[in-house]
Amino acid sequence: MTTSPLNILLVEDDDVAAEAVVRSFKKAGLQIPIVLAEDGDIALNILRGTHERRIEKPLLVLLDLNMPHLNGFEFMEILRSDEALKDTVVFVLTTSSDDKDLTRAYSENIAGYMVKSAVGPMFSKLIALMESYSEAIKLP
Repeated sequence: MTTSPLNILLVEDDDVAAEAVVRSFKKAGLQIPIVLAEDGDIALNILRGTHERRIEKPLLVLLDLNMPHLNGFEFMEILRSDEALKDTVVFVLTTSSDDKDLTRAYSENIAGYMVKSAVGPMFSKLIALMESYSEAIKLP
């Protein structure tokens, strides 16, 4: 079992996908606290401390792109223009393999782009990445 210095804000509107990610982390024994936001608007409120759900630093965001209310791209535009949040580490976790989405996401200075269908059974590649990332990085 690994202990992590990270917290994850999972921004995902699909309950089944969100539960699968959380279950995969638990099954792998990763002790990374995960806070769920159902869309980008809720995620921004959590990051700003104006939502009842709280997340501690250091943190990173796992972001879906296709969501209601405030989608992933809209979320990133607001995040990057907010002086207090602009340096937040964001990994995209999406169903979209469209090159336009990939290019647009990287133009918002994301740390990585993962297509859900390519991260392996039970999000195995995501789990391996987050485990390595949490062991190797130091965030403010």
